[in-house]
Amino acid sequence: MTASANWSYPTSIRFGEGRINELADACKSAGISAPLFVTDPGIAPLPITQTALGVLKSAGIDAPVFSDVQPNPTAANVEAGLLVMRNGGHDGVIAFGGGSALDAAKTIAFMMGQTRPMWDFEDVGDWWTRADPDGIAPIIAVPTTAGTGSEVGRAGVITNEDTQTKKVIFHPKMLPVEVICDPALTADLPPVITVGTGMDAYAHCLEAYCAPSYHPMSEGIAVEGMRLVRENLPKVFRDGHDLEARGHMLSAAAMGAVAFQKGLGGIHALSHPVGAIYQTHHGLTNAVFMPYVLVHNRAAIEGKIERLANWLGISGGFNGFLDDVLNLRADLGVVNTTQDLGVDDGQVQRMAEMAVVDPTAGGNPVTLTVADCMTLYDRAYQGALSA
Repeated sequence: MTASANWSYPTSIRFGEGRINELADACKSAGISAPLFVTDPGIAPLPITQTALGVLKSAGIDAPVFSDVQPNPTAANVEAGLLVMRNGGHDGVIAFGGGSALDAAKTIAFMMGQTRPMWDFEDVGDWWTRADPDGIAPIIAVPTTAGTGSEVGRAGVITNEDTQTKKVIFHPKMLPVEVICDPALTADLPPVITVGTGMDAYAHCLEAYCAPSYHPMSEGIAVEGMRLVRENLPKVFRDGHDLEARGHMLSAAAMGAVAFQKGLGGIHALSHPVGAIYQTHHGLTNAVFMPYVLVHNRAAIEGKIERLANWLGISGGFNGFLDDVLNLRADLGVVNTTQDLGVDDGQVQRMAEMAVVDPTAGGNPVTLTVADCMTLYDRAYQGALSA
């Protein structure tokens, strides 16, 4: 991997192999002298984590590790981390890991100076203005997966255990002030996580592209993000140590998160209730729902998908693009139905009611009803693209 660059869109990004060695310098730039290092229990013992902590230690920075973070982070995880942060007198957070660790870390940093309950800051209308911005601790984000793009996002997705619903906590100052994208940190990801996170990035770009709102900059970013995923996800699935392809996937993940400022849609709206109730992997769940939602939205997006297919070098218009999605999933070993994810059909009504009020549902090109979502859940369960 020879590419190395400094980017400032939408925040300061240090991109390139070996850039993790600049972690202590990133702390200095962010004004952090006593960071809390937030990750998850799977990543905490890995060599990449010890490398990062060693960089800090060499610079005289002590960073205690908090890793009580579930794959779908919960309010209890945030509260536990917040207690550690306050008791330790930490002045910033290093968010290290996949989307779950990054979302939890960002929300901990956000809640550091707040007195109201976390759910008062859900991404609804202008609720974010309720927050005290001066109390939000600075965040350095270091992604170790290429999927959610949370490192360049202004929100965290947290599960409310009481209602088994995923909530988006939002504030502009949740955007990390420094990001380190080092492809070497992703080289040892297991294939299933590589695929799941990569398909999450693809879903972000695809739904942002299809969202009906006007945001041509995000739309253009989404198209290039999809190209990078299509060309590089199969490469890293076959060879995780292809650092050039790993770098392109990190770029695509960040691009997806930038692009979905334009909106998301039915793929995410359907996936969130499934993940909250059944604890499925978010990216793999998105990958399963992707073709079913494409078919459902066809009347509203066919022309856009035809243009997209041409840009990506896919022949056959909408049908050709749909086949390409199905073939990509099959090549990567993605299952075809929610049954294969371990989901039953006993909570379809409840999930459909949750899906239509999910914050992402509003970006779908076709207005989603409870009946629509029930139909889509049934089709994804049965493996039927249409009636």
